[in-house]
Amino acid sequence: MTATRTLVRGSVVTALAVSAVIPAAFLIALSVSEEWFYPSLLPRRWSIDRWALAVRTGEVLAGSLWTSTALALGAGLTSAVAGLAAGRAISRLRGWRRRVAVSLAFLPVAVPPLALAVGLQYSMLRIGLGGSFAGVMFAHFVPALGYATLFFIGIFAVYDMRAEDEARSLGANQRDVLKRVTLPLLRRPLIEAFALGFLVSWAQVPLTLLIGQGLVITLPVELMSYVSAGQDHLAATAGLILTIPPLVLLAVTGMAVRRLSVVVV
Repeated sequence: MTATRTLVRGSVVTALAVSAVIPAAFLIALSVSEEWFYPSLLPRRWSIDRWALAVRTGEVLAGSLWTSTALALGAGLTSAVAGLAAGRAISRLRGWRRRVAVSLAFLPVAVPPLALAVGLQYSMLRIGLGGSFAGVMFAHFVPALGYATLFFIGIFAVYDMRAEDEARSLGANQRDVLKRVTLPLLRRPLIEAFALGFLVSWAQVPLTLLIGQGLVITLPVELMSYVSAGQDHLAATAGLILTIPPLVLLAVTGMAVRRLSVVVV
């Protein structure tokens, strides 16, 4: 039984590794290839001209990269803080109120992105934020908040409130409890919620296109324009650039989480 379990586990890990490596390897090959036509398994020629072109057009890619980064950072930070407050409030509810609140938190996650984008587009146009960075930021914040709220509902399901109660019994006010007890205990979940919100925002295309109205250009939008124009090699290059910030974020988040000695139990 143990040998079978080890074999199954190894097969699953291998399958996951292959499924992750093959798309990346294909993008790398496509970004440095020329004259790669069916049914050839490998390109006939290799060239870094697409990367050189990406460098020459770096102002466009850099601008869209900075826009994507700013949106993702903003959505990650705001959704982590708001999700903490919303998850804490919902966890204190009971009965039908709790079920309704959880359903509302789940709604932005469950609704198809395009349907959510259409509703947000109408709302942003009504308040004058259509085609603006602030409007796109709010649009990214909505689904990120849904994920963060559901995440913190799970966290507060096992969170021990007695530590806060004990601090209050010793004379601490609400501000001191938040600063010295709640936030230190929730440092790890906050970092993980920030990473979750960042990733939700980073790959958004429908929300950015509809709310931004072509005026707010992110890296995924730039990538889609390359695909639509048939510039597969530039699309592969942009796709590789698109993967770098999330990988860096996950690595930094993983190191930060491992260094935290206080965890929720």
